[in-house]
Amino acid sequence: MPLLNTTLTRLLLPLTLLCQAAQAGDIHSFSSGNVRATTIELFTSEGCSSCPPADAWLSQLKRDPRLWRQIVPIAFHVDYWDYIGWRDRFASPEHSTRQQTHKHQGNIRSVYTPGFVLDGREWRGWFKRAPLNLPETEAKELNVMLNGTEVNAAYAAADPEPLVLNVALLGFDLSNQISSGENAGRRLAHDFVVLHQQSILSANGRWRFQFPAIQESPVATKGIAAWISHPGSLRPLQATGGWLTN
Repeated sequence: MPLLNTTLTRLLLPLTLLCQAAQAGDIHSFSSGNVRATTIELFTSEGCSSCPPADAWLSQLKRDPRLWRQIVPIAFHVDYWDYIGWRDRFASPEHSTRQQTHKHQGNIRSVYTPGFVLDGREWRGWFKRAPLNLPETEAKELNVMLNGTEVNAAYAAADPEPLVLNVALLGFDLSNQISSGENAGRRLAHDFVVLHQQSILSANGRWRFQFPAIQESPVATKGIAAWISHPGSLRPLQATGGWLTN
C-alpha cells in the first residue's frame, strides 16, 4: 500500500505542477534585440471620417515581416471627436492628453486625426502614400517577460539612470457598427488598439509589477507593446512587443 501511494504521488505530481502553471498564466517573452525598433503611434477616432483609411493602413502591418522586431504599431483612440454624435468605445482622455503632450514637447506641430508619430516625431508620409522606410540603427536591448499578470523587464542601458517602461495591452480584430456621426452606417475595423497602458519608473533598468488588464480584458486577440523613454519625454529609446496567445 505505501508503494502504491508513492507511485501515485509520482504520477500526480507533474499533473499538479502543470495545473498550477496553468492557473498562474502563460509565460510570454519578448526581446528587441540590438537593433532599434520604431514605434508607430496612430491617433485616431471612430468619429473622424478621415480615420478609417489610416486604421486600415495600420491593420495591414499585421502582415509586415518587420512587425515587433523593427516596427511596433500602437493605435491611440482619442475622445475629442465624441461630441459630434458618436462615442468611440476605445477612446480615452488619456490618449487625447498624450497627443497634446506630443505637441507641448515639440514632437508634432498640431493635434489632429489621423495623426502619425514615429519614434516621437510627427510623420506625414502616410498622407503622401510614402513607403515606410526605417533606418537600422544599433540600440540597447529591451527584454520583457509576462508570467500571467506579472511583468518583468530589463533594459541594458549603458549607465544606470531613471527610465520609464511603458506597457500597453493591444486589441486586434475589433469592429464597431457606427450608427451616428461622420461615419454613420459604416462598420469600422481596428487593430493594435490600446486597451490599457501602464508607465513605471525605475532607477536601475529593471522592472517588476502587476498588469491585471491582461486577464481582465474580454478581447479575444491581444498583443503587448513595450517601450522605454526618459522621464518627462514621450520619445522612445527602444521598443518590443508581440502576440499574446494561449
